[in-house]
Amino acid sequence: MRALHAAAELFPWVKTGGLGDVIAALPPALAGLGVDVRLVLPGFTALLDALPLQEVTRVRTPFAIERVRIALAELPESGVRAYLIDHPAFYDRPGSPYADPDGREWPDNHRRFALLGWAAAALAQGADPKWRPDILHAHDWHAGLAPAYLRAAAAPVPSVFTVHNLAYQGFFSADA
Repeated sequence: MRALHAAAELFPWVKTGGLGDVIAALPPALAGLGVDVRLVLPGFTALLDALPLQEVTRVRTPFAIERVRIALAELPESGVRAYLIDHPAFYDRPGSPYADPDGREWPDNHRRFALLGWAAAALAQGADPKWRPDILHAHDWHAGLAPAYLRAAAAPVPSVFTVHNLAYQGFFSADA
């Protein structure tokens, strides 16, 4: 079985709570059981700077004509492979993955994490010509649009959505 996990955090590089720990532990555990598992994550600077990358593809964003680079890295120790969405305008920022250094949420978080879902759905539909998952596992609201994008495309890829912290639901104004 091939499984793609979409998430916003990965310990030790990007972590604000328990999600980063889960994403650091679950895929290697599944790989140990024989699952061919990969991750897809936003290309936050901490990840891009720490890992050697190989470009896999470029996908169009749902917001513009531009194409976004998706690169593949192998995580040290576990050997699990991770796709990183290399879009500096969205992910090369100070502060946490979700907020500026003063704790104010980024006003474009709805777009930043919609892109995560978009890239995950694109990968689930074969954007990497060398690997395609049998299932997509979206973790928390950050990746929550991935199953919806698959459904809208009538893609025959099953998906699972896991809420890790119900206190954070990714609500945005209708004007966003």
